[in-house]
Amino acid sequence: MRFSANLGFLFTEHDLPDAIRAAKAAGFDAVECHFPYDTPPEQMRAALAETGLRMLGLNTWPGDRGAGDFGLAALPDRVSEARAEIARAVDYAAAAGVDAVHVMAGRTDGGAAAEDCFRSNLNHACDLAAEHGISVLIEPINTRDVAGYHLSTTDHAERIVDALERPELKIMFDCYHMQIMQGDLAKTLERLMPKIGHVQIASVPDRAEPDRGEVDYRWLLQRIDDLGYNGFIGAEYHPQATTKAGLGWMNTLCAD
Repeated sequence: MRFSANLGFLFTEHDLPDAIRAAKAAGFDAVECHFPYDTPPEQMRAALAETGLRMLGLNTWPGDRGAGDFGLAALPDRVSEARAEIARAVDYAAAAGVDAVHVMAGRTDGGAAAEDCFRSNLNHACDLAAEHGISVLIEPINTRDVAGYHLSTTDHAERIVDALERPELKIMFDCYHMQIMQGDLAKTLERLMPKIGHVQIASVPDRAEPDRGEVDYRWLLQRIDDLGYNGFIGAEYHPQATTKAGLGWMNTLCAD
């Protein structure tokens, strides 16, 4: 099993290039991030070349988080802003050598206008990403942590992927979010595997290191491997202390 360090949560004491180097030194096979836009893309590309790691993904800018924004793509009154941020994310990913862009939906009333807006913006994102060979990801996020998030279940994500029929578009399956929202992770992963572009893990309910909590990741990761998943497993959790101090899970989850 190959693990990716999510640098939005891990090694945050470093700037992004040094966080990439720290992830390499810690034994991660790849990295991913949230909002890298303060780092010039050429600096990221140089750090990736130096370490030999892949940067799997980044997020579109979420908007004004202080005002409650958590994404823009499903907000009908902010289409121009959403598309500008999608373009910025795709351009950054292309310049830095990033594999995928996660398009953040945002908080909505869940109505038809929001859904139509989200699908339209995703089509636009796929058009832009296809020019660079970049994937587009959508991620169901639990509504306990992010109340009102437009996309919160795998069924909804699957309907979008099926409706749009874009080869660039895949589901980011975060086991933490989906255990909270619906459980039955193994069966859901089995059904969705052809539509999954990335898998992430963290303990439930505290979103800490994944060798604790109510999900048996040692068993689940073996099941994911048996299903033929050949991607990376993204470690997107909040360390209980320092990132380095909590990395024993990497051996625990893969022990024979």
